[in-house]
Amino acid sequence: MTDPQVRQPAVAGTFYPENPSTLLRVVQQYVDEAELPADLGTVRAVIAPHAGYVYSGPTAGYAFRALATLPKKEWTVFLLGPAHRVAVRGVALGNYSAFRTPLGDAPVAVERVAEMPARSPVYVLAPEAHAMEHCLEVEVPFLQVVLPEFRLVPMLYGEVDPQRVARDLADHLGEDDLIVISSDLSHYHPYDTAQRLDRAFLQAVVDGDDRDALRGEACGRAPVVTAMDIARRRGWTAHLLDYRTSGDTAGGKREVVGYAAVAYTD
Repeated sequence: MTDPQVRQPAVAGTFYPENPSTLLRVVQQYVDEAELPADLGTVRAVIAPHAGYVYSGPTAGYAFRALATLPKKEWTVFLLGPAHRVAVRGVALGNYSAFRTPLGDAPVAVERVAEMPARSPVYVLAPEAHAMEHCLEVEVPFLQVVLPEFRLVPMLYGEVDPQRVARDLADHLGEDDLIVISSDLSHYHPYDTAQRLDRAFLQAVVDGDDRDALRGEACGRAPVVTAMDIARRRGWTAHLLDYRTSGDTAGGKREVVGYAAVAYTD
C-alpha cells in the first residue's frame, strides 16, 4: 500500500528517467560535465532550472556540481519554486515525511516544516499543491546524487511578497542550511528574443536588482528575489555558472525556454 505521508513521484518517466540506474547515470553525467570556476567559494544557495532533463539537465548540472563541493554532512535544503498547478496564497509547505523518486526517499525536515506556519502566516500547510507539481520534484534526484545526507523543506510560492519570505528565512537559516531555487527563465520566444530577455534578468540577479528581476519572465522570479534579498542580508555573492536555452540543447530555435544555473557563495 502507498504511504500517504510520502510524496509520490508525479513526473518520473516524463521529465526524467523512471529507471533508477538510468536516472543515476544521466544525473551523474550532467554533474560530471559541468566545469566550475576554481575560486567559487562556499556555496550557500543555487538557482537551477526545472524542465525535462533533455532540455535543462546540462544547465542543472552546473548548479548541483556547485553543491557537490560542500562538506559531507546532513544538510537541510530549503527547496523553493513556483506553484504551477494549484493556486496558492502565500507559500505552500509540503508536510510529507519524504519525497520519493526512483533513487529512493528524500526525507523531509518535518520539525522545520511544522514550526514555520506557527511563526508566520505567510506559510500554509498544503500538500495538495505539491502532489502533481514538477518544479521541486525534478531537483530531488540531483540532490540525491550530490548530497549524501539531506532533509528537505519543500516550498511552493503562490501569491506572496518574496521579500517578506526572505525576512523570515534570513532570521532562521543556520550553518547547515542550504537554499535551492527552482526556476526556468523566459518561455516560448524566438531564440534571439529569449537571449535578450534572459540576459537582462540574469544581470539583475547578479547585480541584486530586485525591481528589474521582478519585471523578468522567469517563472520562479518570486523565489529568486527571496534568495537575492537573503544574499544581500548575509553578504553572499551571486555567480552565473551557465546559461542556455532549449534551442541549445534539445529543441528548435523558433520558440525556446531559457535556463540558468546561479550559485550564491560566502
